[in-house]
Amino acid sequence: MQIKNNYDIYWIKNNNEDGTGIFNGELGTITKINEETKQIEVCFDDEKNAWYEFSELDQIEHSYSITIHKSQGSEFDVVIMCLPQAAPMLLTRNLLYTGITRAKELLIVLGTNNVINFMIQNTETKKRNTGLESKMTK
Repeated sequence: MQIKNNYDIYWIKNNNEDGTGIFNGELGTITKINEETKQIEVCFDDEKNAWYEFSELDQIEHSYSITIHKSQGSEFDVVIMCLPQAAPMLLTRNLLYTGITRAKELLIVLGTNNVINFMIQNTETKKRNTGLESKMTK
């Protein structure tokens, strides 16, 4: 998974389309590792292929599993959602809903009935104190 925007990285798609830019949240598979040139090739889900220098590997991370927060805006054929006992402020209906809506074909929920029921009932959202309004009015 690409974990930060890289507007400059070159990619090629199907040998007839190319461009620049791989962005936060894009998923792919490492398809080649070249020890001599110290590069890896990643084929992204939209069939873009990009080469990364070994020094650029801090831009990608394994994504065997990802958090609900990182999955926002994406959908997956199968989602396994683990809901452990956690702090009540983390067990919200909004988080449960977001996780559920990531699954296109199959959703597997791992958690106790107590946790799931608590999340369904927990409609509390924390008020966020920001300076956004004052920045927008300047």
